[in-house]
Amino acid sequence: MPASPATGLCETLAPDLRRLIAPNPSPMTYWGTNTYLLGRRALAVIDPGPDDPRHLAAILAAVPPGGSISHILVTHAHLDHSPLSRPLSQVTGAPILAYGDAQAGRSPVMQALAAQGMQGGGEGVDAAFVPDICLADGAVIENAEWRLQALHSPGHFCNHLCFLGAGFGFSGDHVMGWSSTLISPPDGDLGDYLRSLTRLTAHMPRILYPGHGAPVTDPAERIAALAAHRAERHAQIRAALARGPSTAPALAAALYHEIPPALLGAASRNVFAHLIELVQENAAKAENPLHPLTVFAPL
Repeated sequence: MPASPATGLCETLAPDLRRLIAPNPSPMTYWGTNTYLLGRRALAVIDPGPDDPRHLAAILAAVPPGGSISHILVTHAHLDHSPLSRPLSQVTGAPILAYGDAQAGRSPVMQALAAQGMQGGGEGVDAAFVPDICLADGAVIENAEWRLQALHSPGHFCNHLCFLGAGFGFSGDHVMGWSSTLISPPDGDLGDYLRSLTRLTAHMPRILYPGHGAPVTDPAERIAALAAHRAERHAQIRAALARGPSTAPALAAALYHEIPPALLGAASRNVFAHLIELVQENAAKAENPLHPLTVFAPL
């Protein structure tokens, strides 16, 4: 991992755009959650991050004298992105805007899995998250200093939004440069993710500001690489199933040679997402009801 930028310090990335990094580094969050401040005096805060009083103090300290926070935008309801939105709103009076609560936007197959009691994995769901204003796909948020359009981009998480400006975008965990995104059913859906990549490609900002890591300065190349990575993994899983029925954990252990053992659980969830999509494509079958330990076989 490259040297991390300092947490708690406000760094200018572009005119009227600054970044603070939350003090929550981990294998899942890289150097921590990126919180963005857009505007000069009437600020939008994008992804306030985890509920940490140190980070709240850093955000408030970054507001210029005489300035204010007018909007709090949340890309998705994971514990490393959304919980600080409510304390920040209580202090500033700014409304919280997002696609919906932590279940909004779930695909039918993921709704069925959740109804069976399946829980997600990975970064953790902010189950208590409820925005003040729900943003429909395509909704425009603006003030005198900036203008953003919401793009519903489920896949990593069902209520995920990207926020698109003039030639730039905030991509949350949908597109990052340092890693591919975790897709963990029932919160994430691989088919939705691939469709969302295609939708983002149609807009193609010149630069993306992700939820973790450095800005993505070659969005077209990066999105193509992410789609190719998923296609390759899909093919690997199909080939493995052709050699015999298997489960998501067994396939993850066989396919993910390069990751630490502590991350094999997340890898298993990614594989499970691929297996569900293979079932949806009629390229595989589940020998029992869908579950992370279900045995899958080729059709």
